[in-house]
Amino acid sequence: MSPTQRALTIAGVVGSLVTGGIIGATLAGPLSAAANNTTNNGVAAAATASPAAGAFKSNENATHESGESAARESAENSGQRPGGAGGTFTPNENSAHETGESAAREAQENAGQRPTVP
Repeated sequence: MSPTQRALTIAGVVGSLVTGGIIGATLAGPLSAAANNTTNNGVAAAATASPAAGAFKSNENATHESGESAARESAENSGQRPGGAGGTFTPNENSAHETGESAAREAQENAGQRPTVP
């Protein structure tokens, strides 16, 4: 390869890299800036550490929050998972469900309690 061909090849590669960088910044720059500036309907998220895998993370969406009781919000803020959808507990009395159920769980259900045992 002659020195002229080598210089043209290097100039072509550098030009391609610069052009690709400019196109990438033009397309990705506004997209990433928009992603960083999204708001949660005016509700600021609490500054917390990332939850561990499987850990409870509260739904802080403004629509969800508007229908939430103070007791439920307090439980969520302390990291507790609120029990069920609220209201009266109704056990699953389906025969297929009952066959795989322990006696302790059935006793809790019969007492009107949310089961804490498998």
